[in-house]
Amino acid sequence: MTPDDMNANIVRYGDLIPCKTAFIDAHTPGSDQKENFTIIGGGVSESADQHVHISEKIGFNIGAAGQPPKCRNSLHSHRTAEVFFVLKGRWRFFWGRWGNAGEVVLEEGDIFNIPTGIFRGFENIGQDYGMIMAILGGDDAGGGVIWAPQVIEDAADHGLVLGDNGKLYDTKAGDHLPDGIAPMPLLDDAALATYPEPSTAEVVPGYVARYWDLVALSDTAPAKVIGADAKLRDRPGFEVDLITRGSAPTDMHPHSHPTVLMPMRGHWKLDYEGGSSATLNPGDTCLIPTGVSHALAPSMTGEASLYRIVPTEDPAGPTVRF
Repeated sequence: MTPDDMNANIVRYGDLIPCKTAFIDAHTPGSDQKENFTIIGGGVSESADQHVHISEKIGFNIGAAGQPPKCRNSLHSHRTAEVFFVLKGRWRFFWGRWGNAGEVVLEEGDIFNIPTGIFRGFENIGQDYGMIMAILGGDDAGGGVIWAPQVIEDAADHGLVLGDNGKLYDTKAGDHLPDGIAPMPLLDDAALATYPEPSTAEVVPGYVARYWDLVALSDTAPAKVIGADAKLRDRPGFEVDLITRGSAPTDMHPHSHPTVLMPMRGHWKLDYEGGSSATLNPGDTCLIPTGVSHALAPSMTGEASLYRIVPTEDPAGPTVRF
């Protein structure tokens, strides 16, 4: 690969382009300061304003959410996997029909493989702007977002209407539903009854991994974080590893699948075929195409860690439900 080829596959944290109108709660007080990012793949945005940095389909999507303190993402569900790790800040994740079935607080580096089929939301409970990085299963990210009924009702009070085509219309800006497009119907009681209400004790042990536990597991080999035989045993259509200084693959090697590198701490030197190299920093996202030989090593002393994600042949959704 030429340097230009590789640079086209690296999305720098400082170059991320946010969308502030990505979802139906974009005008709802308490959620109206969110910034959403689609880094790789089409994502699940409901807005035509969403910028996609790398549109290649690799079997999963990479995105991010940035929020100031006390800003929350409203209750929603996905048909496929949704995994978050905290890049910056302190975050509370909550779930259930009304968001009160259970909750967990994640610190920087912690990762949460949120079960499908439950309503979930999250908020920045830190003191500064926070960022969480997201992995969404499937090339189409499961066909969009399923909102709790109260979210759709609250949004309508603030001018945003979601059409049954999955697109947002801002009535306060003069938009209206096109002919043949009806408002997205609310889930009825029978449908809502199919959404589990697991407790914190049921969710956290099998779906949350703490950063420092993973660091300890990755001293000589990458820690298997999500996968059939990983710490979080699941088969959501991709596998996730944590790599640290002692487990970095320093020999040149190719992969038989696209590979995504997402640094968490430290600065990483990425060498790739052709004799060129690039430095990856926390918050950057790098897509290494299939068959491209590369090597990876921390470029400075100190703490260094990154998450590595690869697609698998499994369906884009977990095998375990409540």
